[in-house]
Amino acid sequence: MLDIHSVLIVGVASAVTILLRFLPFFIFGEKKTPEFLDYLGKFLQYAIMAMLVVYCLKGVTFASAVSWIPSAVGVIVVAALHVWKRNTLLSIVGGTICYMVMVQGIF
Repeated sequence: MLDIHSVLIVGVASAVTILLRFLPFFIFGEKKTPEFLDYLGKFLQYAIMAMLVVYCLKGVTFASAVSWIPSAVGVIVVAALHVWKRNTLLSIVGGTICYMVMVQGIF
């Protein structure tokens, strides 16, 4: 049974997400966005991806193959998919599926 507290949490989180997505359009409208926002929009995505790679690989040790092979294969799959299709979402999902199949089924 759904609790009213859970429904309110999902509702507030959804409202904040929608507000944050549409806020730039309300603020800038038809005006040109400031140059520093264009810069952030262009380069921040690469910084976020680099932080995600560091975060995902921080616990990898080379003590046993079980620890590093699934991570290495996952990274290779992500890189190969991104070079091939140039689709970030496909790359992340493909690498994650490959990693999870290896961790859950092989190792």
